Amino acid sequence: MTSISRLIAATLLCIAAPAQLAHAADYPTRPVKWVVPYPPAGTTDVLARIIAQWLTEHMGQSFVIENKPGAGNNMGVESVVNSPPDGYTMLLVNPANGINATLYKNLSFNFIRDIAPVAGLVRTPNVMEVTPSFPAKTVAEFIAHCKANPGKINMASSGSGTSVHLSGELFKSMTGCQMLHVPYKGAGPALTDLMGGQVDVLFDNLPSSIGHIKGGKLRALAVTSQEREPSMPQLPTVAETVPGYEATAWFGIGMPKGTPKEIIDKVNAEVNRALADPKMRERLAELGGKPIAGTPEDFGKVIAAETAKWEKVVISSGAKVE
Repeated sequence: MTSISRLIAATLLCIAAPAQLAHAADYPTRPVKWVVPYPPAGTTDVLARIIAQWLTEHMGQSFVIENKPGAGNNMGVESVVNSPPDGYTMLLVNPANGINATLYKNLSFNFIRDIAPVAGLVRTPNVMEVTPSFPAKTVAEFIAHCKANPGKINMASSGSGTSVHLSGELFKSMTGCQMLHVPYKGAGPALTDLMGGQVDVLFDNLPSSIGHIKGGKLRALAVTSQEREPSMPQLPTVAETVPGYEATAWFGIGMPKGTPKEIIDKVNAEVNRALADPKMRERLAELGGKPIAGTPEDFGKVIAAETAKWEKVVISSGAKVE
């Protein structure tokens, strides 16, 4: 490269850098699309809409939810990966993204490589639950009953490879319980059959089960988080009986790789302000959500750690895509 060429290149860089910074300072100047890879009305969708409302009110533009379910979450992810990295397309990051990295063998993307972490939102526990007529009333009693009846306990899930399924598989691997996995197409049918006595146990997301538990239709044995759930403090954790057990659903925001850091940092800062707001924290607590505020790098570590954790569970359980 000649000295003149180097001078031109340096000049172009100097022009581009302030332009990019100015763009980030003005962001957003038009509506932002937030892809939620689940159908409307579920816990995940509700969470996204709560945060989207805050961002809309505080960032001066609409953050519009686009529900894009399909292919076990992968359809929505792929659409974001292939979007321009300009800050106007976001993804609701969730446990399936960490699980699918191992569960699916021929994905067109690498999640950790192709999605830039923006901000963590919340962690929510799952709940180990049975019908009121089930013989066990504690986790210890459940394990004893399971070992006395190997292979006779039916463990429901909302689908093969979901966090609900793999929470149960982790329990099996750590306790030696032999249970038959019965996958359903969603939590709704699984809950219906659990309440009807067709299956024996479910490790469901707490928000979708809490009403049935409080209504006496299901008996909760324990939550799957490391700490007890504040909304149900009398309920123990699985780890109090099975040391080291922990399985939570975690959620956050991602954008296409290459999105300007200034834009990512701007959204991150606003999300952290939302998570620090007392009224917002109260609303999230109603979903069983515990805020996971931090930097984009902090959320990137969460994604990496969860991907590594569930890789082991997928492989050891032999989980397959339906």
